[in-house]
Amino acid sequence: DLDVFELNEAFASQSIACIQELGLDPDTVNIDGGALAIGHPLGASGARITCKAASILDRIGKQRAMASMCIGGGMGISIALEAL
Repeated sequence: DLDVFELNEAFASQSIACIQELGLDPDTVNIDGGALAIGHPLGASGARITCKAASILDRIGKQRAMASMCIGGGMGISIALEAL
């Protein structure tokens, strides 16, 4: 089970679809706001969401997170994190 999800969304509808299709608890997704609220700097989105997920895990005392983002052309990438 995962405690935190960081989705780097380009459009709100994308996040809504991911939450619904994957059956995620909306309270665990983009806890501090996503790319639409915080921004998604070119070339640094992966680092931003990975560090944000790790920071949230530490802050709320949870163990597992997933960060994902689109790459373009229908591709995507994700990383699973576990606090030790």
